[in-house]
Parts: sequence; structure tokens; C-alpha cells
Amino acid sequence: MMSSKTTNDTKRRQEFTDRCRYLGLKHLAEEYQQIVNKATERDVGYYDFISDVVQAEAAAKRQRRIEYLINTSRLPQPLKILADFDFDFQPKLSRKLIMDLASLSFIERKESILFLGSNGVGKSHIDRSLALMACQSGYKTYYTTCSEMINDLNAGVYEKTLDKRMRKYINPQLLLIDEMGHDRLYPNNNKIQTFL
Repeated sequence: MMSSKTTNDTKRRQEFTDRCRYLGLKHLAEEYQQIVNKATERDVGYYDFISDVVQAEAAAKRQRRIEYLINTSRLPQPLKILADFDFDFQPKLSRKLIMDLASLSFIERKESILFLGSNGVGKSHIDRSLALMACQSGYKTYYTTCSEMINDLNAGVYEKTLDKRMRKYINPQLLLIDEMGHDRLYPNNNKIQTFL
């Protein structure tokens, strides 16, 4: 038989987690016992304890935001990282230039970057790596291929939803258009060509 103290403790914990969820403190609702145990081990004061709680919640929220940005970016799987790129395979490619791009300052300056080269030289690896870094830095990013975008915009012209469809390409802070080739453009639609 459960004691009234155990019942009260269980009820108090449930009320606490319900309040955390109501306030949007998802991490605290799930991890509060470990946070309390850690604070008890360290014998911290109230201020340090509250600071630890807020810091843990902020870190969890940031991680959820990054996961959301990666999921909504439509980046192909598996995700590419710049550390895996073989610069020795492409000796003519300036490592310094790519590392400068990795600072993502071109996004803040609202500059466009165009990678030119033959198939199989690593353009997609680099641009997808930069897009992943942008997501991890909190930038809204959207990946598409040129043919997907043109087909989508053409469908928007015929369905009279072009303005709505264009927003998904205009709103992100970084738009990554992969597999771009002039052979995929449709010359019969001036409105779309003007957008490009």
C-alpha cells in the first residue's frame, strides 16, 4: 500500500511537470530530476540552481530549433559536413575560400554564391555542408534542385498559386538550388525567368 507521502510526492511531481509543459519548458519537464540530483551533488545555491535550470532549458530549446531547421530545409540525407570534404581530391579548389564561406557572412551580406564545375567535383558536398552549417547557426534554409523549383513554379502558374509558391523560395535566409543547369530551364515562361 502506498503511503500518503509517496502519493503526495507523485502528485506534486505530476503538477510540476504539467506546469513546465504549460510554460513550454519541455526539457525541464523531462529532465528535472537529473537537474535536481546534479545540483544536490554540487551543493549549489539557489541562484546557481536556477541558472543551471535556465541554461539547460535554453540549450534544449536551441537544439530543438536546429533540428526543426534541418528538417524543414529539405537537405538530402545523409547530411554532408565540410570536415569530410577531400580538398586533396580537388587541388585547384581554394580551401581558404571555402573556409571563408563557412563563416556564413555571405548570408548576412545577402550575397549569392554560385559553384561552377563538372559533375563529381564536390559542388553539392560543399553547398550542402554550408547549408547544414547555416541551419546549425539558426538560419532558415531551403534546399531544392533547379528542376524541382522550375516544375513547382510552373505548376503555380497553371494553378494560379505562383505567389504562394514563390514565398518558399524567397523567405529562407539561404536558398540552395542544386543541380542547376540551363538545359532544365523552361523558356516559355517569362514570369519565372524574371524570378530567377
